[in-house]
Amino acid sequence: MDNPDTRGPRSTVPGAQVIARAAHLLRLVTAAGDAGATVGDLAHDADLTRPTAHRLLNALRIEGLVDRDDTTGHWLPGPELFLMGSVAASRFDVTAVARDIVRSLAVRTEESAFLSVRRGDETVCLLREDGSFPIRSFVLSEGVRFPLGVASAGLAILAFLPPQDVDAYLDRHPELADRWGASHSPARLRTRIADTMARGYAVNPGLIVEGSWGVGAAVFTRSGDPQWALSLTGVEFRFGGERLAELGRILLAHAHQLSTRIAAR
Repeated sequence: MDNPDTRGPRSTVPGAQVIARAAHLLRLVTAAGDAGATVGDLAHDADLTRPTAHRLLNALRIEGLVDRDDTTGHWLPGPELFLMGSVAASRFDVTAVARDIVRSLAVRTEESAFLSVRRGDETVCLLREDGSFPIRSFVLSEGVRFPLGVASAGLAILAFLPPQDVDAYLDRHPELADRWGASHSPARLRTRIADTMARGYAVNPGLIVEGSWGVGAAVFTRSGDPQWALSLTGVEFRFGGERLAELGRILLAHAHQLSTRIAAR
């Protein structure tokens, strides 16, 4: 049986459940990137029956929001998403003002550098810039989503939210430990949140992929909300000891520069 989304007041609005399910499918399709995703995988990830997922995808296809590769059967983002995104970018996109900062971060550290944005209870990667070091981590790339508190970018954002928002987030997502491992239990997340606030930046010591480390720093709106994050990823031996502290200092300097630039817009 499909699992209805009952979070918040939208569940009382006629048709809201269908819209929420369709929106969830859209996010899953875009997260799959250029390779696309099968209807079976999308149904599983959206907690829908296969017929329901197929019906919603076909409806989205008619509107041009998704497309289907007739050779592979995979579902892909549709042309209308590009048109909508182009219009929305003028209001929400900060990649134009952040691109040179992300590039500078990659050059200074020689690691892969990223800009992510908060979207609800997730972060979405907007920009990736690879550094010159030849061994790289490919955990994160444009369009990839993670729950807050999982990757270093999301942990950096979560740590600087108001305490009541952190409590509400952890209450909404008791599944984090089951999905991402015991290190993402509420108690252990709270410990990492406290560590992040103390040092100013988040550290992910290979908790998503063994041996792949990340550090992240929040980027703030003019009113002080942690809406974005800059992060670095790389192999474990590049993120230890004094070098980790140096990476953190460089990261915080770039995050402050971007926060200042965004506030001045």
